[in-house]
Amino acid sequence: MLTLPLMAVWAYKEVASQFKHPEAILVLGGSTQKLEREQFTAKFARKHQNMPIWISGGSPTVPTKKVFVKQGVDTNRLHLDYDAVDTVTNFTTIVDELEARGIKSVYLITSDYHMRRASVIGEIVLGSRGIDFRPVSVPSQNSPEPIEKCVRDGFRSIVWLMTGYTGAKAEQPKYKAAKGLGKN
Repeated sequence: MLTLPLMAVWAYKEVASQFKHPEAILVLGGSTQKLEREQFTAKFARKHQNMPIWISGGSPTVPTKKVFVKQGVDTNRLHLDYDAVDTVTNFTTIVDELEARGIKSVYLITSDYHMRRASVIGEIVLGSRGIDFRPVSVPSQNSPEPIEKCVRDGFRSIVWLMTGYTGAKAEQPKYKAAKGLGKN
């Protein structure tokens, strides 16, 4: 009974997203030692001139900027955010900034093994602000993450929408709460 309306909503979103051109690049930071996602993004950014780049929870500032300089990407395009402590907070700490800048569509870059979970969270958190995304996977040799992580973080994202609480470990930086709700 509920399946048909859900499929119709999904189909509409899929078709509508094809007409939105991404206005920014959002990178979920990975390993702080390998810089794989940053290196991939620097090459990707050369093909998408003048598009702002947000990196959430990435590698330290100096090595990150060096990667982009080496590829000839202006570091003034970079917006580095280090408030996130996990994948859910990669989104919740930055979504209000994207919305405030009027961004309605982003390229979402993360490792291929991580994309399923990132997409679940992105649908909930970015979608809550009317922001669409196009996934761009960084190739790796890793197996996809277990489905349990997707379910867990999808649930955490829904809790964040309702309460502003991310479920991240205690003693973390203050997170931006869902619009109109209390602070964490």
